[in-house]
Amino acid sequence: MEIRFDLTPCEETGGYVARWDDPAGGGICTQGDSFADLEMMLRDAVDGYFVDQEKPDRIRLHFVSDPELAVA
Repeated sequence: MEIRFDLTPCEETGGYVARWDDPAGGGICTQGDSFADLEMMLRDAVDGYFVDQEKPDRIRLHFVSDPELAVA
């Protein structure tokens, strides 16, 4: 089982917001100030959401818009 989060940059913090809508209703929305922080928050949120049901094997991240890197 796999779930896919849509990732968008957070303009306020410079971090990321991740959102997954459960087809059965409800879902998960979390954020992190860095990619490493987001990973930790996602794992914690998924563990909490699926506490009484089978947890997904994988979490896929989908960037809603392609990230850009400043080179200058």
